[in-house]
Amino acid sequence: MNNNELKERLELLEKAGMDRRHFLKLMGMTGMLTVAGTSQIKAFSSNAKGKIVIIGGGAAGISMAARLMNWLDEPDVTLIDPSELQYYQPGFTLIASGVYQPEDVYKKQEACIPSGVKWIKDSVAAVDPVKNEIRTQTNGVVAYDFLVLTPGLQINWNLVEGMTHETLGQGNAHCIYDFEGAKRTWAALQEFGEKGGRGIFTDTYTKHKCGGAPKKICLLTEHYTRQQNTRDKVKLDYFTAAHELYDVKYYTTRLEEIYKERNVSITLNYRVKGIDTSAKKVFFNKVEKVEKEVKDEQTGKLTKVEEKIVTPYTEDYDFLHFTPPMSAPDFVRDSGLGWTEGKLAAEAWVMVDKETLIHKTYNNIVSLGDVAGIPTSKTSAAVRMQVPLAAKNLISLMEGKEPVEKYDGYAACPIITEYGKVLLCEFDYDKNPKPSVPFNFMDMSQEQWLAWVLKVYILKPMYFYGMLNGYA
Repeated sequence: MNNNELKERLELLEKAGMDRRHFLKLMGMTGMLTVAGTSQIKAFSSNAKGKIVIIGGGAAGISMAARLMNWLDEPDVTLIDPSELQYYQPGFTLIASGVYQPEDVYKKQEACIPSGVKWIKDSVAAVDPVKNEIRTQTNGVVAYDFLVLTPGLQINWNLVEGMTHETLGQGNAHCIYDFEGAKRTWAALQEFGEKGGRGIFTDTYTKHKCGGAPKKICLLTEHYTRQQNTRDKVKLDYFTAAHELYDVKYYTTRLEEIYKERNVSITLNYRVKGIDTSAKKVFFNKVEKVEKEVKDEQTGKLTKVEEKIVTPYTEDYDFLHFTPPMSAPDFVRDSGLGWTEGKLAAEAWVMVDKETLIHKTYNNIVSLGDVAGIPTSKTSAAVRMQVPLAAKNLISLMEGKEPVEKYDGYAACPIITEYGKVLLCEFDYDKNPKPSVPFNFMDMSQEQWLAWVLKVYILKPMYFYGMLNGYA
């Protein structure tokens, strides 16, 4: 089957809609069944009992609910989540670049929640992990025996001075980490491609979901202007808060080459402080850490200390894509469930063991997904690997056994480098490449068309018909 035939079949399946049978047919047709993880799913059941409450109905929460409903003989699972819709959030980049239509990336939440799960349509105000109780906004207190903490993360728009969620898009300042923001970005990107000017793209200094997303929209914008024959009318600059463009060396070399080839500048150690949308100015703090020697006045001994130097800069823009800081939801911090020391403490990511995903203080709490305080990327691919391990470890706890399943930090970030090509970055906790079948037979340090097929045609149905149903 050639590339065009494959593309046509994939598009027909997408248009026709897909159930589980069609999903598995698609996976087999493209030779990507093992990418979905279905070959690793083993028959498993347990007669363990206990009231399980899941906070959060996103990728991690609903996938966990599906696994637990499949694997427990008499499941008692309650889901607390306020959402009307279930969004496939990795698709926001593709909305912002005109590949997807907005209606392609969501379904009604009630259609995604597994049968038999009790749904409390509400938000969580607090958790008392000592009393095993959850206080909701409107439904009072909910008790649990075991808690699955998967509320996702919180986007802190207020930490970018001059911006709020409500003003997103004003002054041509956009963000694709929001559904409405992604739609506005596509409209603005087209206008920018026609008129030209300076485009600035940023990431942020906190851990954030899909760390590759700002790079994707930057490179897609560049390719879009080439397609429109207006590349000579635009100047594109990428500002990162990090000290390097990407932290997985195997892929970084090629990614840096792409930016150089496309004439997109890279500026390191720049954090967005604020935006003046009326003047179209973005304010940065350049944050550098330097070592200096300090003399002890009593002993005269010199010791090395790290000093932070902050230098303000202002840049003008015509089109801006910024990434706001992100953190665990406030109730996680307020409930004492986040890390209190180390690199993960500032944003209160949940304090779990990075291998078992069990809370380090309260062993009847499992946490995974974006909120988990573990040293890997916050992506749906990571969630897909975490779910079966976390579910089995939770069941082991319910059975009074030691959890034995261990997560190795696998995550994947398909960085779209242009329309039709993706640099598929797969790696573990140690930042070693960990390509999946069939990509382990290819040179994944380079962009691949098949990875574009995976990103655009496979991952979305895998999400809705695989992950959320406990099949992938």
